[in-house]
Amino acid sequence: MEALIVTLFIAVVGLVLLVVIFSFIPLGLWISALAAGVRVSIMSLIGMRLRRVPPARILNPLIKANKAGLDLSADKLEAHYLAGGNVDSVVDALIAAQRAEIELSFERAAAIDLAGREVLKAVQMSVNPKVIETPVVAAVAKDGIEVKARARVTVRANIDRLVGGAGEDTIIARVGEGIVTTVGSAASHEAVLENPDSISATVLQKGLDAGTAFEILSIDIADVDIGRNIGAELQSDRAEADKRIAQAKAEERRAMAVAREREMKARVEEMRARVVEAEAEIPKAIAVAFREGHLGVMDFYGLRNLQSDTEMRESISRMYPDEVEDLPRDTRDRSDDE
Repeated sequence: MEALIVTLFIAVVGLVLLVVIFSFIPLGLWISALAAGVRVSIMSLIGMRLRRVPPARILNPLIKANKAGLDLSADKLEAHYLAGGNVDSVVDALIAAQRAEIELSFERAAAIDLAGREVLKAVQMSVNPKVIETPVVAAVAKDGIEVKARARVTVRANIDRLVGGAGEDTIIARVGEGIVTTVGSAASHEAVLENPDSISATVLQKGLDAGTAFEILSIDIADVDIGRNIGAELQSDRAEADKRIAQAKAEERRAMAVAREREMKARVEEMRARVVEAEAEIPKAIAVAFREGHLGVMDFYGLRNLQSDTEMRESISRMYPDEVEDLPRDTRDRSDDE
């Protein structure tokens, strides 16, 4: 009975050890690799487990590359995985490039993948060019008419410039700049409407794909519309601004004239006050002259007569101002003497 218990214990322990070993060592994956002609040792698989690298992430792409005729090693794939790359995407891109007869090395593909670009998508775009549609670009011709254009840019990925090259946004911005420049140099909007392909020809000559990850194959103008009359609006705004400036200057002159008029009125009122004050001193001076004997009664009456004559002349000039002005100078003098 004791021997049976010991035998069962050993069997259980052995079964547990086998489960642990087979869970740690992917024996099925190793057999699949041997069947596909990929030579990988058990120690290499154990080393992947110890380095926390899933063996399936390395062996499956390696088997796929070996079947496609690519000369890759498990060490390269494992190093790329440890660097944070997508091993499966890189292998798929290498297979696609080989089928399309595009020169692409594993180092270049790994660098593109680590740079954050989709290397498989880039290879596919090299085979099948992509069409980028720009938003509506508004430009103004020399006659002041706004022209709105939308273009379709056919691009192909440039594998050599994927690392460090600009993206689609740069292509769209440069094409928009070229459209604005071409329309702005046109004599009229009618010339743009009659010959829209001139925009494409001019933009293509500028080499807009320099420094980008793409190669521009063609630029086609998809739509051209007429917008606002920018020139007329600018002239209207300028005229309105000039009118407001003139109104402001006129208001300033009017305010200065009002201020000057008020100042003159104040001066006149001041002079009148001084005159009234001076006239108030005349009776006092006459009384003093009488007391001191400097003025006699006849002199006083002569002064009153002179004042009466002056008041009469002023009243006549106020009643008939035109007749007095029309009289000759000597006649007016005689009338004054009389």
